[in-house]
Amino acid sequence: MKRLINLPEEGKAIIVGDTHGDFNATRLIVKNYSRKDYYIIFLGDYVDRGRFSRENIDYLLEMRKKYPRIILLAGNHEMYSICPVTPDNFWKSLTAEESNHYSEIFRAFPIVVSGNGFIALHGGLPDIEKIEDVEKITENDENWIKILWGDFRDKEGEILGNLCGRIKLGRDYFFRIMDNIKKNVLIRSHDPVAPERMYENRCLTLFTSESYGSGREIALINLDKEIKTIDDIEIIRF
Repeated sequence: MKRLINLPEEGKAIIVGDTHGDFNATRLIVKNYSRKDYYIIFLGDYVDRGRFSRENIDYLLEMRKKYPRIILLAGNHEMYSICPVTPDNFWKSLTAEESNHYSEIFRAFPIVVSGNGFIALHGGLPDIEKIEDVEKITENDENWIKILWGDFRDKEGEILGNLCGRIKLGRDYFFRIMDNIKKNVLIRSHDPVAPERMYENRCLTLFTSESYGSGREIALINLDKEIKTIDDIEIIRF
């Protein structure tokens, strides 16, 4: 299975943060952008928290068949069968057969999208030397855990600690990895307490769910333009 999706250097893309059962947000985004031939990249966490987790993920899986430019990345809430999460209301609502069905689908999701000057993923950056090394990542290895569970803090250092399985990554780590993989901007989600912008306007944290009580955001990117800072990205709030 492919771990890394490389986007072309032409066209436009919409990047969507955690939706967590916010079915209304998901439908609105797909309706507005799928027919414009935009790439629509969802950063994971489609289930749990919100009231309409099953509707949300079933709709996305169906729309992905209809619109191949919809890309669904894995989030930590999709990997419940490997590493349990809370809240887990979606998973607890399933029969054993249904749980196996969704787990099999989710485990085939890619985990990283690479574009012109930017990288998009769910949580934290993997400790790799080049972007192609994403394909070497295996389930539940150290880099897999960083991508799905990693948080960033605006503090000096590399590994700042680990709280309940959520590894904390610092400024030095961020800049080292971004230099290795030759990317300017990271777009991620996962951590509702992170500032929207960190690290000299190079780390963008997006959320697209009403579950956190804040406004929904998506990012619009021109793929033919190298993204050098977050200022090269249009943040759309709704």
